[in-house]
Parts: sequence; structure tokens; C-alpha cells
Amino acid sequence: MWDLKARLLEISCMDLLGRARTGIAVYGSGGFTSYSIPQLQAQLASWAARGITMVKMKVGSQPHEDLTRVRAARAAIGPGVELFVDANGAYSRKQALGFAEQFAAEGVKWFEEPVSSDDLAGLRLLRDRAPAGMDIAAGEYGYDSTYFRRMLDAGAVDVLQADATRAGITGFLEATALSEAFHVRLSAHTAPSIHAHLCCALPAAVHVEYFHDHARIEQMLFDGALEPVNGVVCPDPCRPGLGLDFKRSDAAKYAA
Repeated sequence: MWDLKARLLEISCMDLLGRARTGIAVYGSGGFTSYSIPQLQAQLASWAARGITMVKMKVGSQPHEDLTRVRAARAAIGPGVELFVDANGAYSRKQALGFAEQFAAEGVKWFEEPVSSDDLAGLRLLRDRAPAGMDIAAGEYGYDSTYFRRMLDAGAVDVLQADATRAGITGFLEATALSEAFHVRLSAHTAPSIHAHLCCALPAAVHVEYFHDHARIEQMLFDGALEPVNGVVCPDPCRPGLGLDFKRSDAAKYAA
């Protein structure tokens, strides 16, 4: 409905919401645990070569391999690119505490869902005891203000994640208002072409996840899908709404 309203008014969503800036930083996100180490290194290094200064990889499915993979990732991207890890809640509290120390030694600045996002006390423990300079992030499963408020009340995160494809644009705006009230930064989870508009209108947002699978599908199926330039996505203010138009002819071959 936000997209429709902006289209009827013939303005972009970011201008409908009140543009605060023209672009927002992205972090390259992929590094799946199913990748071989050469695949992992190639993907992260390719983003760094495109000027993306933050990249994220998955950990947790094979904990005994995680430190080796993180070290390989660091070797591929060099010291000038920030490295994030996402455990998708796979670790126990004690495992996560141990890995936080080891990952910090490799310059990891972001530890996403080190324990289950339902374990708010565990997230708070990690936030309190993780090495200085390491952010604890979670919130991507939130779908209403109650969820985000509960996480923030618990002091569970340094960075709150929100996803408009789950919470809707209205829910995303609610998450942003709460993050500002609690003086916590906000990061958009996946769907970069949608979230770029929102984050350009919301000063609390620090970056958008340029998620490999979503970015690939956006480019395949939508005209107007955004590509980062020097690590920043900039919505086109001349394209109304979210600036996306479905490529029906391209999508037809995937119809059941």
C-alpha cells in the first residue's frame, strides 16, 4: 500500500517517507556454510573488489570448521574490509562466548544471532560479555512492534534488525521508532531494493543487507532493481513507489 500510494502521487517511496539522504551503505551477505572455502573466498573477495566495505558469512552448522572458515574469509578480503558472521542461532551460550573471543581476533565486528533470537537473556549475556567493538545483532524475524519492544526492553542487541518483507513497511517504521527511543542502531534485513528506500528516509538505519539470493532474484525479475556503487545503493527518485516493475515475460518460464 505504501508503494501504491507513492505511485499514485508519482513520487518515490523514500520521498513519500521523507528523504534524509540519497544513498545507504550495504554489506555483502552470503558466505553460506555449504560453500567450499574457495567459493567462500571468491564471493567475499568479489564484493570487496566492487567497493563494498562490509561482508557477512554464515557460521554454526559445522562449529569445528568455523574458525578455519573465518580465517580464510579474512585472508580473502584483507584487513580493510569489515567481516560479519551470522550463526542463525546455532550456538549454545557458552559456545557463542568462546567463538566471540576467537572471531574478534580475526577482526569480526558483527555477531548476528549467536544464540537463538528467542533467547533474549542469552543475547543480553553475549552483548554484555562480547569483546569490545563487536556488535550483537538480531531481530530479523520480527513482525510487529511487540516483538521489537520485547527485544529492546531486554537489552539484547547492539543493532536491531528489521525486515519489511515480514513486518511490512509500517512495521519497519515502528521498529525504527523503537530503535531511536532505545538509542540502538537499525539495520535492514535482506530485500535491498525495498529497504534502500526506507533506510534513505530513516536516519537511525546504518546499512542494508545486500543478500546474495535476494539481489540475484531482484535483478532477474524486476526492472529498477538496485546495484551498489562503491558500497552504496541509491534509489532513483524519478521512479515512483519502490521503483520496481515486475518482468512478467522473464518470469513466465518459471510458472508452474
